[in-house]
Amino acid sequence: MGRNQDLGKRMAAIGMLASGMLAVSKIAVGLMAGSTSVVADGFESASDVVASGVVLLGLILAAKPADADHPYGHGRIETLTGLGVGMILGGAGVGICMHALGRLGQTHTPAAYAFWPLLASIVVKSFLSGFKFHYGRKIRSDSLVADAWNDAVDILSGSTAAAALGLTLYDPSRFLAADHYGGFAIGLIVIFLGIRVVYETALHLMDTMPDPETMRLIREAAARVPGALGIEKCYARKTGLQYHVDLHLEVDPGMTVRDSHRIASRVRDELKTKLDWVADVLVHVEPHGELAPPKVPAE
Repeated sequence: MGRNQDLGKRMAAIGMLASGMLAVSKIAVGLMAGSTSVVADGFESASDVVASGVVLLGLILAAKPADADHPYGHGRIETLTGLGVGMILGGAGVGICMHALGRLGQTHTPAAYAFWPLLASIVVKSFLSGFKFHYGRKIRSDSLVADAWNDAVDILSGSTAAAALGLTLYDPSRFLAADHYGGFAIGLIVIFLGIRVVYETALHLMDTMPDPETMRLIREAAARVPGALGIEKCYARKTGLQYHVDLHLEVDPGMTVRDSHRIASRVRDELKTKLDWVADVLVHVEPHGELAPPKVPAE
């Protein structure tokens, strides 16, 4: 998985550079042009720099190998950084809303050249979010997917800012406040996105089971091993970019312990070899075709 982590780091670094350049241009041009919505969009891009930096740090720390205190590795750090990105987005959204509301009383008409950094942002972020969604899902990175959502909101916020600025320029006498309300709308968009990212990453921290297709692939790979007569139970939990699997493997009840252990080892190796997103497998061997022992009621 080292190649996947390197890819994630490169994507996060590229995102930091692009977001930094866009943030500086939008804030500078927005201030010179007197556009609240453009400045608000610039602050949203500035939060992207912090978010991508958090993602990069998480991917670096998550690459540390397992040790005595962390037998499952340090992959959960990567999920925690995805949670951090969501919190950063929520905080940035609140700040953007407050900044926009504070400028509602201003009557300055913004300049038309404020459109250009918005257009550049929409184009650049369209490419960035597409790449991050693709590779984030490919390498199963919660933090990179969260960062992709962060870039996607830039497209929406840039479009909102452009629409608000356009209304103000079209008829300043009627829509002078539209630019300010556009900045407030951007803040709300960022807040809701932050809540979504926090929710999705929190599910992984709670050991929520993967989607049915992922579980099907695990079961099928285990069942292909000669001697595996059935899979009674199968669980998986996400730890960073990979999954740790627990399964109950059914074998011939007349088989020796040594032979059943050999089959269990083959199942473990098969899963780790064929499914590169499986970090490790804990196999519990059970006799095939025998009823489970009755449960003893609690006293």
